[in-house]
Amino acid sequence: MIDAGKRNVLGVKVNVVDYEAAVDRIIQAAKNKQGLSVSALAVHGVMTGVLDDTHRHRLNRFDLICPDGQPVRWALNAMHKARLRDRVYGPNLTLFTCERAAKEGLPIYLYGSRMEVLNAFAENLRSRYPGLQIAGAQPSRFRQVTAEEKQEIVQQIKDSGAAITLVGLGCPRQEVWAYEYREALSMPLLAVGAAFDFHAGLLPQAPKMWQDLGLEWLFRLIQEPKRLWKRYILLNPHYVWLLSQQMLGLRRFDPEATQAPQQELRYG
Repeated sequence: MIDAGKRNVLGVKVNVVDYEAAVDRIIQAAKNKQGLSVSALAVHGVMTGVLDDTHRHRLNRFDLICPDGQPVRWALNAMHKARLRDRVYGPNLTLFTCERAAKEGLPIYLYGSRMEVLNAFAENLRSRYPGLQIAGAQPSRFRQVTAEEKQEIVQQIKDSGAAITLVGLGCPRQEVWAYEYREALSMPLLAVGAAFDFHAGLLPQAPKMWQDLGLEWLFRLIQEPKRLWKRYILLNPHYVWLLSQQMLGLRRFDPEATQAPQQELRYG
């Protein structure tokens, strides 16, 4: 088990952590009814923080930021001697968490995406883990919600009896959601994005060899070129360029150089 704290990747604090330690922290927080904001960031997720001082403030106050992408794991290993043998891939983290939740009798809640995705996701999870309790599911409203609506969402999740909430709103909206709801919900909030579509059987995952080589982005780009081309064609080279500057000591990325949000965005 590896849980060696946070390290600076372009000013974003990423945990040196493996699956076992990440799942253990989630389950312990769920048992103790403690708030825990969790995300698994690949290059795109890290870059959302690099390019936005306010969002970097949010990310750097997460309890657990897992190295989702291989290039993020490679950065931790190269700059901080992390010696991580594998990334902590959000869709896999989702399954490992659900497996433990089923064994521990901890109900989960699904928030985000569309109702047809949630139904398929829930059905597949129950099939894979027969003991898993799904306390409830609520689709995204695909807009900002009012303060009153936010309280309604909070109350629905609390009333469901859930111990863990999986959030699938897409990056960076799901990270904003987890940041803004953490204090209101005394449980782990996992921003796991594409895991909803993957495990609902609606979106194919890259072959393992592609994943191991850090080429999952290329597979996804081929699948959804119109939606993802800017994310990968522009951000990936930018990430490599900035990372080379940090590694060579040519530029310092200060994790504390952030701007606190002036108001809630209240994504729903």
